[in-house]
Amino acid sequence: MLDWSERDPAGVDRAGLERAAGLARARGGAGHLVVVRDGTVVLDRAHGCGPDALFWLFSVSKPFVALLVHRLIERGALGLDDPLAKHWPEFATNGKAAISVRHVLQHRSGLPVARSTVQDALAMADWNASVRALELARPRFEPGEGPAYQYISFGFLLGELVHRVTGATVGELLEAEILRPLGMRDTFLGLPDAQWSRHVPVRGRGPGQQVAAAFINRRAVRRAVIPAAGVSATARDLAVLYTLLVRGGDLGGVRLLRPETLALATTPTSDGTVDAHIGLPIRWSYGFQLGGPGLDPLRPRPMGRTISGDAFGHNGSNVCVAWADPARRLVMVYLTNLLGPRIAAATAQNTISEAVLAACPPV
Repeated sequence: MLDWSERDPAGVDRAGLERAAGLARARGGAGHLVVVRDGTVVLDRAHGCGPDALFWLFSVSKPFVALLVHRLIERGALGLDDPLAKHWPEFATNGKAAISVRHVLQHRSGLPVARSTVQDALAMADWNASVRALELARPRFEPGEGPAYQYISFGFLLGELVHRVTGATVGELLEAEILRPLGMRDTFLGLPDAQWSRHVPVRGRGPGQQVAAAFINRRAVRRAVIPAAGVSATARDLAVLYTLLVRGGDLGGVRLLRPETLALATTPTSDGTVDAHIGLPIRWSYGFQLGGPGLDPLRPRPMGRTISGDAFGHNGSNVCVAWADPARRLVMVYLTNLLGPRIAAATAQNTISEAVLAACPPV
């Protein structure tokens, strides 16, 4: 759906784009930076890998399952204010009966974890164990009270929900509803063994990150269905998806969402409120992180400090990031395999996003 030959449309600063590509290379490791302006590919640079390399997306995965939920809401199969327990009765225990689809999409379910951050991560390759843990869990915060990032639970909550509503697994639904219609043949929720040779192993910078990388790189983890973190994809495939979104939900005659549904999905639900789980100010919508100012204007922002307030996307552990800025008709996807200290990694992503934004001013 996109022509992967780089072009130089009016209003784009080629030198600025080359600076962004140089910053990505200088960060090291393997990486792929793609920039699309108004449907035209203006930058497509991979380093340390080929353009068909499959990266572990971390939380850049989350919008996929959120988009499936929005499609079900759009067709009336699901209501935004439906309690999850309406479709998933076993979920209602321990004070969770009122938790709604809206709460989960806004990261306000009160269930940032089912047990603990470490326990949830260790069990995330086991779908049944992860779902059962959420059924038994008690909310850490009052549902609807405020954002508390559901870093792994987000995917299992929504993934099990769409399974209960449709009868299909989240992987089957993703393939049928999004990947196949958009021709995204290089995106996988759970990496098939046949694609193993294309995967990019995660690298850790620092002892803690090295332990996490070793765990993620296990074949059992990479092949597992982990909707909040476990999508493996190419930068080009993600650029196709975000190009469709920045164009109002339609690309090449394929409509993923109606404009009003996309408008809802990207409506702010918190405006720089400090997230109770991760302790950082985040602008959330219904499944996406948003651009614009936060509480601390000096804090590095993976989507860039100067990005438009209506921009949307998602950061993935400051390793990968994908975003769309409607004011610039601009998409950036930057995938790497480098898991490092949070501030340094966020600063690197902020710098690359800022270089792209400077090269492609609003239109």
